[in-house]
Amino acid sequence: MPSEPLLHVENLSITFSSHGRTTQAVKSISFSVGTGEVLAVVGESGSGKSVSALSLTRLLPSPPLCDIQGSILWRGRDLQKITEDQLTQIRGKEIAYIFQDPGTSLNPVYTIGYQIAEAVKIHEPTIKDIDAVVHQSLHDVLIDDPHKVAQQYPHELSGGMQQRAMIAMALACNPKLLVADEPTTALDVTIQKEIIDLLKRLRQQRKMSILLITHNFGIVAHFADRVQVMRQGEIVESGETTTVMQNPAHPYTRGLIACIPRLGQRRRRLTTLSEEIKT
Repeated sequence: MPSEPLLHVENLSITFSSHGRTTQAVKSISFSVGTGEVLAVVGESGSGKSVSALSLTRLLPSPPLCDIQGSILWRGRDLQKITEDQLTQIRGKEIAYIFQDPGTSLNPVYTIGYQIAEAVKIHEPTIKDIDAVVHQSLHDVLIDDPHKVAQQYPHELSGGMQQRAMIAMALACNPKLLVADEPTTALDVTIQKEIIDLLKRLRQQRKMSILLITHNFGIVAHFADRVQVMRQGEIVESGETTTVMQNPAHPYTRGLIACIPRLGQRRRRLTTLSEEIKT
């Protein structure tokens, strides 16, 4: 782990308020992501994974609807204390996101090429040949005919191709950190593997860091360098992926790992996580 990580989050707490009621979604968590490292954040839906990722660049509602406490240091700079204009120069350019459902993340009324070009224009205004960047970005995510796909609308593409287009858009400005929030959930198993293999290749080529948000331990075993497990807004376990996979210390982690489908393994019924924790 580098002594000066790209991202260092300290005592992050997130509280939502609505109709006089408050809910603490994240409870004083701390973590870091090093240069070129893949950190996987694993947990069930509602454990606080995604809101933690969205909080990094202030993508959550503003106060009083959402209150964020703690420090979020990006290359030593506290993102909680900079202006919105300053943050705009980081969001999308240095820290980019891809989400689980490209069908709803992509704008249906604009072509794929137009949407990638818009991201480049915002963050790289000096680039003159925008089309070349668009086509290269689509080529980098292994799209066979980038010129054709650039002219297509999202509904003309399969789910896997839509996700590749989303990755191309996120990487068009060469970010240092890619936040991948459940990037394979909406895809079938074969396409899931293709997307993970693509992210692995891009990470190696670009020396890029990845924060992978997922509920599935199966896709992080051969991808993530480190893993942290979240439950009910808290980090219950963290460590090197191999160590956590082979010798999980927390009952909740053991429950998640037990959910990984294994060829030839049969159970009379599905064991719930709560039951795994009791054992």
